[in-house]
Amino acid sequence: MLLGEYKHNLDSKGRMAVPAKFRTDLSAGAIITRGLDRSLFIFGLKEWEGLVEKLTSLPLAQANSRAFVRLMLAGASDVRLDVQGRILIPDYLREYAGLKKQVVVAGLFNRAEVWDADAWKQYKSKTEAASDEIAEKLGELGI
Repeated sequence: MLLGEYKHNLDSKGRMAVPAKFRTDLSAGAIITRGLDRSLFIFGLKEWEGLVEKLTSLPLAQANSRAFVRLMLAGASDVRLDVQGRILIPDYLREYAGLKKQVVVAGLFNRAEVWDADAWKQYKSKTEAASDEIAEKLGELGI
């Protein structure tokens, strides 16, 4: 289970330390890919396989389905934790997410998200300011 918010730095080679609490869940390997809101998603292999199964069952005839599958799958890269618990984030993914030196790793139960620290701060402030509205909309969905 991936939960919590952690600040880390990228080194000069684009490596990032995975939060210690996440390492067991990701020790068998992980996939990092383009996420939403200019973040990156990290999935453990089991979670990734479940997502791929759903994505590949989307209708090919729908442009939005094709676009989302391309976003997630073409941008994916398998990563392994090194002996120091780091992963290498490929250049194209660092560029996509606008990652600079400091990043935030947010655990969201079945995946982790990697954000540029400044982008995370802005996103979090905006979301926290709208939390009442968000809660009302979720209430309408029965949550």
